[in-house]
Amino acid sequence: MENSNVLFAFLLTLFAGLATGIGSLISFFTSRTNTKVLSTSLGFSAGVMIYVSFIEIFPKALYSLSLVYGEQKGYIITTISFFGGMLISALIDKLVPEFENPHEIRLIEEKNNATDYSKLHRMGIFTAIAIAVHNFPEGLATFIAALKDPSLGIATAVAIAIHNIPEGMSVSVPIFFATGSRKKAFFYSFLSGLAEPLGALFGYFFFLRYFTDSTFGIIFAGVGGIMVFISLDELLPSAEKFGEHHLAIYGLLAGMAVMAASLILFS
Repeated sequence: MENSNVLFAFLLTLFAGLATGIGSLISFFTSRTNTKVLSTSLGFSAGVMIYVSFIEIFPKALYSLSLVYGEQKGYIITTISFFGGMLISALIDKLVPEFENPHEIRLIEEKNNATDYSKLHRMGIFTAIAIAVHNFPEGLATFIAALKDPSLGIATAVAIAIHNIPEGMSVSVPIFFATGSRKKAFFYSFLSGLAEPLGALFGYFFFLRYFTDSTFGIIFAGVGGIMVFISLDELLPSAEKFGEHHLAIYGLLAGMAVMAASLILFS
């Protein structure tokens, strides 16, 4: 594995993680979030990730595992690994209490009535922790995808970065309203995003030394499952919540179309 490929994969993962900080900055300079744009963007991100998972990631994992175990056994292992990735994401969701779950994105507007600022501050801190937990496997997914195929890694990083932007808002807004400190709000949002490059480092130090066709296929299929779960459990519900149903679907279709076009152009 060339060092340049590893560095490129890590930088892509860092880019995706730092998008939480972009979301934090946006929340400071906009009095009201454009929910239609947000909804379409989240749908777009889901379209990219779903298309990539089924059209690129699953077949490449299947190819690697079929070389080692044969066609039938390779298909079985690929399928189990794919759903195993979904199970990992589901377990992470289960371990994070609902109140602290970043999938319940809260974009809070200041009210004239009194607010319990201590609860607001605590909610922001817990949301930052929860997002960091969810970002860790996303960082691993981006890193592994970029190592296997740089163009696939770019698409994955962009898709994850898009959905990290509203997550950054969900951390910074409650902390900002609770403390009045933009620096503190940005700091916690920034830290939650750093879990993504940490996931990449975990992949580098614990997986690459054992990188064979077999381990790659299993991990890559699991990454596909993680991405599909994120899309169905997080991105599409959030897109529905913040905008019209059709906007989310149009964004989804646009994401798939753009991903398909990019794969044709760079294949």
